[in-house]
Amino acid sequence: MSKAFVGPQLRRLRRQNGQSQAEMAQALGVSAAYVNMLESNQRSLSVRMLMALSEVYQVDWRKLVNDPPQTLMVDLRNILQDPMFEEDVPDLQELRAAIEHAPRLAECFVKLHGNHARILDRIMRQSESATRDALAEASPETLIHDYFRSNDNYFDVLERAAETLHDAIPGSTEDVFRGLRDRLQSAHETQVEIRPAEAMQESLRIHDRQAGVVYLSEALDFQNRVFQLAHVLGLIEVEPILTRLIEDSGIATARGRARLQVELANYFAAAFLMPYAGFRKAAEETRYDVERIATRFNCSYEQVCHRLITLRRPSAPGVPFFFLRIDRAGNVTKRFNATPFNLAEFGGSCPVWNIHTAFIQPGEVIPQFVEMPDRQRFFTLSRTADRPSFSPATRNHRVAVAIGCEIQYAHKVGYAKAFNFQVPALFSPIGINCHVCPRQACAQRAHQPLVVDLPIDPGRRGNTRYES
Repeated sequence: MSKAFVGPQLRRLRRQNGQSQAEMAQALGVSAAYVNMLESNQRSLSVRMLMALSEVYQVDWRKLVNDPPQTLMVDLRNILQDPMFEEDVPDLQELRAAIEHAPRLAECFVKLHGNHARILDRIMRQSESATRDALAEASPETLIHDYFRSNDNYFDVLERAAETLHDAIPGSTEDVFRGLRDRLQSAHETQVEIRPAEAMQESLRIHDRQAGVVYLSEALDFQNRVFQLAHVLGLIEVEPILTRLIEDSGIATARGRARLQVELANYFAAAFLMPYAGFRKAAEETRYDVERIATRFNCSYEQVCHRLITLRRPSAPGVPFFFLRIDRAGNVTKRFNATPFNLAEFGGSCPVWNIHTAFIQPGEVIPQFVEMPDRQRFFTLSRTADRPSFSPATRNHRVAVAIGCEIQYAHKVGYAKAFNFQVPALFSPIGINCHVCPRQACAQRAHQPLVVDLPIDPGRRGNTRYES
């Protein structure tokens, strides 16, 4: 075992049990001075002491030696780019010390800043609609996004369960629908029926557990029919795992827990259809050519994009991506993130970003190099994805999907091969949204920013009415 410094975890365990350092030392059969050195990270945890802690306090040893979330450093550095922190920003060494010695305090700081940002957003939108604020307040999407991010968008227990199921259902990607249908019937006495869209009451899938039947709408194409069956099978076969993950999430509301169950089952379905090792190999071989990967695994473009953000296995990671999906009005309908990129929580993301112009070129992959106000640079890909159509009113329902990575990973992505990264004009200056973007002279500005005062000269007309 490599050296493990567990000062904060040990201190938390001691306080949870209402003990002093001397009392803990007596329970473990060591000196109080040794406990003090462990808590101050002056000594690493030995295997013998680890076993003693597990036995005396009946705790899982893995919880003691788990490092802080890998995204914590990224989140802290990203937060400190906020214009409110203009001076005396902690350097990298100070941030590492904070995470090492007080990870819970660092996590609380990240949570506090997130709440601060959301409160600002609500204040800015008060004049727009009280109903919209109520909807934002009730939405569990932020909690789910944060839970996935805290786990680096990777759940090993679901990956392993999906791999086991994939091995148990033989056949090619063309045979997978039949394999899933047969598994549901033989192992769970559940039939699968394809129904006309008119009989589905505007639903795409209905799982009647009591009757033992899954109804799928004929509006679903092959890829989505397969995905829905894999989703249902996940809900049934790994239900105890899903329950445990939901309990560990800390989400308290019934609405939030139900939504998280859906997202975790979606994760399982994607891991089943695109097993980690084979999927990562295909991604590396094709240089993250999403369309080629989709063809290889017989999945949709959006499904592959979503799967790419989960390539975070510590022993075999892929390029870290973020994922964002918006509708025609610019509303964010799904977001996941494994990068420092700031994703808009609600509608109104930057119009300079070409995720919005993707609707003008449906079906085309549009690359773009972007620079955030804090000078962080990213390479992004945007493309439309069609939604299932089950009535005349739902025809031509499209969403735009974007994925992106930090510029240091762009050389691994084939879509970026033709570009010269050293040309400054290559990067489009974008922001999160106008309310919090400090950029000046932006022709696309739609709101006065809260974070800076833009100059106004009555004698001069600038690019927008918000500055001269």
